[in-house]
Amino acid sequence: MKFFPLRISLFLLMLGFGAAVHAEEGEITKIDRIVAVVDQVVITENELIDRIQTVRSQLEKQGATVPPRDVLQKQILERLINDRLLLQYAAQTGLRVDDTQLDKTIERIAEQNKLGVPEFRAALEQEGISYRKFREDIRNEIVIARLREREVENRINVTEAEIDNYLTTQSSRSDIQDEFEISHILIRTPEDGSPEELQELRAKAEQALKQLQDGTDFSQVSASMSDAPNALEGGKLGWKTSTQIPDLFNEALKPLQPGQLTPILRSPNGFHILKMTDRRGGSSPLVVEQTKLRHILVKLSEVVSENDAQQRMTMIKERLDNGADFAELARQYSEDASAASGGDLGWVNPGDTVPQFEQAMNLLAPGEFSEPVRTPFGWHLIQVVERRKQDMTQEAARFKARQDIRTRKAEEAYQDWVRELRDRAYVELHLEDKY
Repeated sequence: MKFFPLRISLFLLMLGFGAAVHAEEGEITKIDRIVAVVDQVVITENELIDRIQTVRSQLEKQGATVPPRDVLQKQILERLINDRLLLQYAAQTGLRVDDTQLDKTIERIAEQNKLGVPEFRAALEQEGISYRKFREDIRNEIVIARLREREVENRINVTEAEIDNYLTTQSSRSDIQDEFEISHILIRTPEDGSPEELQELRAKAEQALKQLQDGTDFSQVSASMSDAPNALEGGKLGWKTSTQIPDLFNEALKPLQPGQLTPILRSPNGFHILKMTDRRGGSSPLVVEQTKLRHILVKLSEVVSENDAQQRMTMIKERLDNGADFAELARQYSEDASAASGGDLGWVNPGDTVPQFEQAMNLLAPGEFSEPVRTPFGWHLIQVVERRKQDMTQEAARFKARQDIRTRKAEEAYQDWVRELRDRAYVELHLEDKY
């Protein structure tokens, strides 16, 4: 639902027209004001200032050149507007992240930093970061990630014909193993832009390229001028194989040496400038050790407690030790789809199973049974039947091709979807160049 523009203007007059109010006679107190209206919500000046300070601090810690305040302000306001649109859409369509899910995510973040949650919270506060605000920022990031997955990524389909064509194209290219570490600047152009608009945006791209050629840091030019989502992160795309990037980019990068820039590249999305930071190439056949195995699984439930499940597995293990047939016990006791085939899981590759399961499996010789093993799925007994070395080069190539195609299609579809969401939204700016 959009506000009628007149209602918005009156709303702004009531909430943000004056820069100050009289708290007491003779005393002036500055109040917050609105810098943008995005459909049904507002972005305030204090919120924008807080985000600018956070980004500035992050850039300084990374040793990156901080763009001028007005440039940084514009980039961050655009990001806040897009975030507001996405979060509003998520709320309107019932997508939410509850406190339990949020707590688990923060626990994982703390673990990655080798801290417990209390210590992690203390570390944040020592850095001047509000824990409450950190929680909400993480909640919003999860919501946006799930929104992208639901609205875009789950709808991406990669056909076998696309994979075949992709691999055929690969096999005909001598540079197929090349990998580029690249950074990217995008000057976005509207689909129905006039010749005058396109000429103006081309001039902006030329100005960006001139600054880079004159020695201005790429991160600074990206933060100042790029319209790419990662502009404030220096436009870094990381390592990409020659098949993960558009042919337009690949052809321009092939003749470059590390540190060099492409000329301005034109695509339907806009004007692009790439910098190659580094390049590498070469590969070898992928040979992995596969394990053929079977298992018995007892799941936990409201009826089956942890202790009950463990006792049941101990009883099954005793029967195995006394010569019972594994397949018959699996058919009788196992609680997953493999029970009908005697617990047979077939051949598995490294990484196919959860870590607890794989660790126990790797300790077994062919024919051996494991002790009861606890995983997130319940309690298992595992038997390794056989092991073999298998050349997975072709299978890995098809898997990688599918992932590369999906990634490229998903990114293009997501950017188009966000742009359509923005085009349908009512956005009213009330931002001066200085405060």
